[in-house]
Amino acid sequence: MLLLFLLASAPAAWAEASAGTWAGTAAAPALTTLAAYAGLFAAALIAATILPAQSEAVVVGMLATGHAPATVLAVATFGNVLGAVVNWILGRQVDRLRNRPWFPISPEKLDRASGWYRCYGRWSLLLSWAPVIGDPLTLAAGVLREPFWPFLALVTLAKLGRYAVLAAVTLQLL
Repeated sequence: MLLLFLLASAPAAWAEASAGTWAGTAAAPALTTLAAYAGLFAAALIAATILPAQSEAVVVGMLATGHAPATVLAVATFGNVLGAVVNWILGRQVDRLRNRPWFPISPEKLDRASGWYRCYGRWSLLLSWAPVIGDPLTLAAGVLREPFWPFLALVTLAKLGRYAVLAAVTLQLL
């Protein structure tokens, strides 16, 4: 699935990078655009892990500077969902990792997220986009052994929805 996404989105990013921007130097605009998308992917991935970060400013900045909205949404969503998958995997391993000094989720936060998850079930993953509770929810999904495919579908829907609303507001469509 990862390979299919990369193969499908790379031509669009490369086409955008090379379309009408070759005045002056041949490679600089294309590399700059590809670097911008790589930065967006990295920001979105890190923002979705249990590390503190945000990707919204990068999304808004890229949309405001004229990057293709569909490509921005695809790259940001893919990175953010992949970060949530990292959390899910960590959750599956939490019994081995929770007492390590570097583990960034406190037992209280994990218990609170697990409580939400037990109360509302897999549908609580529709809040995986939300600040503060979203990342612990994806971790709790792993701890409580949520099957991967329903997890992936709900998290993708939530994160794509968040970026779509952000793009619509940025582009003044709402």
